[in-house]
Amino acid sequence: MPELPEVETIVRGLRKTVAGKTITKVHVNAPHSLIQVSDSFGSKSFADVLQKRRIIQVDRRGKNILIALNGDITLWVHLKMTGRFVHIEYNHPVNKHDLVIFDFKSTCTNRIRYHLRFNDYRRFGRLRLFHNDELWLQKALANLGPEPLEISRDEFISLCRGRTRMIKPALLDQTFLAGLGNIYTDEALYAARIHPRKITSTISRKKLYELHGHIQRLLRKAIRLMGTTVDSFSDLDGRAGRFQKYLLVYGREGMPCTRCGTTIIRKKIGSRSAHFCPRCQRLRSRNTIH
Repeated sequence: MPELPEVETIVRGLRKTVAGKTITKVHVNAPHSLIQVSDSFGSKSFADVLQKRRIIQVDRRGKNILIALNGDITLWVHLKMTGRFVHIEYNHPVNKHDLVIFDFKSTCTNRIRYHLRFNDYRRFGRLRLFHNDELWLQKALANLGPEPLEISRDEFISLCRGRTRMIKPALLDQTFLAGLGNIYTDEALYAARIHPRKITSTISRKKLYELHGHIQRLLRKAIRLMGTTVDSFSDLDGRAGRFQKYLLVYGREGMPCTRCGTTIIRKKIGSRSAHFCPRCQRLRSRNTIH
């Protein structure tokens, strides 16, 4: 699933390509589960609501993409596992996984017409339309935790020390901290030498200080490199991310640790897997929850 750096890459691409443009037509070839239109729009369809709307701005909140439209309306997008946006020439053949296509009003400066496609071969992504006054009442947005790149060191330490949870599941919980997933959580815990089962309330302030710094450092680096591509992620132009070249534990099960040579292992912790070095990230039995 795309995490904060990948979603931020898409958001920046949308700002460059479609912000300020007016939608002229929307073609929908998506299952009902992918599209949601608030009841406040009455009987209007997804395409009807979007037609003739201008894209005011594009923002990110956690792993969510928020596309603000004129008329105090927001198109809320979650990419889920394999959703992606593609900015492509109008005449390019339509793929069977291009589930929603947005056409835009042409401008005199653009001789080649482009449109925006939402492509999702696993069809888990979500596109939802809400009036702004009801958007932040939606549970999935209202309950989001702080942004990893905005939370201060002291706030992060207080957040962790105030809970009694294993650190890996806590960091993956979007109500705890919004935007992290398996990749950057595994990498940050490895960098800080913290076992993924370590209990948040037992981690020293010094270690939490280090973890906070590593989380922000890794996220910023990943954003500069347009994210991590381990499956199908790409930016609006179809370019893969480049951060996968710098992964030290994620996806390296069975390979030697770059620090000590111990074999990297993968274990299920909570409902998710974790990659870590059992030597560099040691855990004492009293720091576990059974």
